[in-house]
Order: sequence, then C-alpha cells, then structure tokens
Amino acid sequence: QVQLVESGGGLVQAGGSLRLSCAASGIRFGINSMGWYRQAPGKQRELVATIIAGGNTNYADSVKGRFTISRDNAKNTVYLQMNSLKPEDTAVYYCMVVVTTLDYWGQGTQVTVSS
Repeated sequence: QVQLVESGGGLVQAGGSLRLSCAASGIRFGINSMGWYRQAPGKQRELVATIIAGGNTNYADSVKGRFTISRDNAKNTVYLQMNSLKPEDTAVYYCMVVVTTLDYWGQGTQVTVSS
C-alpha cells in the first residue's frame, strides 16, 4: 500500500523560508511524477509545482522564482523549498505522487505565513 508522509510545515513570518518533504513508501513501480498542491480556506485545491521522472519541472505562476521542487529518486522523496513566503501562501500543502496511472495523496501539512 502506497503511503506518503509529509513534513516541514509550520508558522513563518512573511519573507521567511520553509522546506517541505514528502517520503513515499510501498512503491512497487516507477514513479511518473511527484508534486505539491495547496488548498487555502474557502478555495479550491491548486497546483503549486510538479516534477516528472526526467527532472522537468512545472510551477504555478504565483510561486515561480520563489519555490523550488526537487526529488530524490533513490529515497522516493520530493521536496519543496519555499523562499520569500507571502501571507497568500498560507494553505494546507499536499504531496501527490503518480505511479503508473494512479495518483496518491498525502495527508497535508499546514503552512501559515504571518504578515
């Protein structure tokens, strides 16, 4: 059974940094892509960043230049380095992994940016 364990969320002041991690276990086949999504109160879940097996990345316009996604294939782990955080980045951040044609989600980690 695939499980995703996220860590690294918390409370930070505007302009600060946080690094999220997501470790996947129970993976029996290659991971096609890994990514981060977020959901703020009263809003729909939205894409933050994704990274595919070949290393190509994709970012939401709102985080380009501030966030960096990376992965460690040997550890089945994906990271999200978040710099220059803004209050509007406050949300629950979810890790997502695609294995063959199935997607799996983490439980979410809260990121709160104070002004």
